[in-house]
This record gives sequence, C-alpha cells and structure tokens, in this order.
Amino acid sequence: MREKKAMYVEMGRRLRKARLAAGLTQEQFAERTGISPQNVSCVERGLAGVSLPVLRRMCEILRVSSDSLLWQNQADNDTDGLVRRLQQLSPEQFRLVEHIIYDLLELITPDKSKKPES
Repeated sequence: MREKKAMYVEMGRRLRKARLAAGLTQEQFAERTGISPQNVSCVERGLAGVSLPVLRRMCEILRVSSDSLLWQNQADNDTDGLVRRLQQLSPEQFRLVEHIIYDLLELITPDKSKKPES
C-alpha cells in the first residue's frame, strides 16, 4: 500500500509540474480534462489516481507522454520538451529543422534511410 501511495504522490508531482509548464490553472485543466478541479487537486497531491481514459486526456492536453507522468525516470521529459517546441513551429520552420536534423544524423550515423523529400 505504501508503494501505491508513493507512486500516486510522485505522479501527482509530475502532473502538477507539467500542468504549470503548460500554463494551465487547476480549473482550466479540470475543464479540459472533464474532471472536477477538486479531483485534479487530489491527483496532484497524491490522494487519488486516475483512470486510463483520463490519463490519456491529460497527456493529450499537456502534450506529454504517459511515461513522463508515471515513471520516475525523467529522461522522457527532455523528449516531451523538444516535441512541444517542434509543435510550435510554423510548417516552413518545421521542414527546415527536420532537414537539418536528418542531415546531422547522416553525418554522425550514416543510415540507409533517406531524409524526407520536400
């Protein structure tokens, strides 16, 4: 039981951090997620868990992976941050960054796959 409680507390801490990084209040987040602000508060404090459908909606709203909320390994958070930044680019900027990344990867790890055509 203690392990479950610790898991809820850690997930709640990570959820709160992701919500704040997204610039959402508990009320805004609750409205978008379809749960009550009180429920958001309980989850963030580790007093309650969430169902899989709610977890999925939370991840979609916050644009984070479920792994970044559920597991202590924070390596995925770097990926989530990069994904968020890429999603904010215009289509033209995204294509430019995409080509730069593929060119860089080809330089450091030659691969048989080709970069996308424009």
